[in-house]
Amino acid sequence: MLSHDQIWGAIDALADRYQMTPSGLAKRAGLDATTFNRSKRVGADGRERWPSTESLAKILAATGANLDEFISLVASIGRQAVRQRTTPLIGFAQAGTGGFFDDNGLPSGNGWDEVAFPDISDERVFALGINGESMMPLYRDGDTIIVSPSAPVRRGDRVVVRTIDGEVMAKELKRKTLKTVELASLSPEHPGRVLQLSEVSLIARVIWASQ
Repeated sequence: MLSHDQIWGAIDALADRYQMTPSGLAKRAGLDATTFNRSKRVGADGRERWPSTESLAKILAATGANLDEFISLVASIGRQAVRQRTTPLIGFAQAGTGGFFDDNGLPSGNGWDEVAFPDISDERVFALGINGESMMPLYRDGDTIIVSPSAPVRRGDRVVVRTIDGEVMAKELKRKTLKTVELASLSPEHPGRVLQLSEVSLIARVIWASQ
């Protein structure tokens, strides 16, 4: 039985084989650049979305690959114990502007790039590129952090918080109650924050960082 991960993984592998990102492959095939983005693979209700047979036919025509080649990639993905996936990526500063998140705080819109990341079961993860030195010494300019809106958060976790006004910050969770979120700064040069829970649109745990 073909799995959701196998089909999408084969599309990613096909793009990589022909030296393209999934977005580049979609554009080469005459599709919208976001057609194969990670955010398009699972709906807001958590249901898996599958690529259409038409889109598969178009990427095969665009690359010159045949169906046997694609099926071999599907089979190869199924055999791999550890896979690489692409994850939505945006600059930390951009994340505070409008149009990049939906009402559930998940990636949306066309402004996202992509970054390769070892595959995990969480389909909702996304990446933020660190800009500037405000999070030193923990995160430096140019680092990338992977965050998960699905992962449970506990005291002491490093988290990314986005307010309903669009402010985005990376902090350490000190305390979370039914009404407030208390955050400690990652840098001794910047103060902590206490936010009303009603002000917060997203709390996502940092699960990985490139440094």
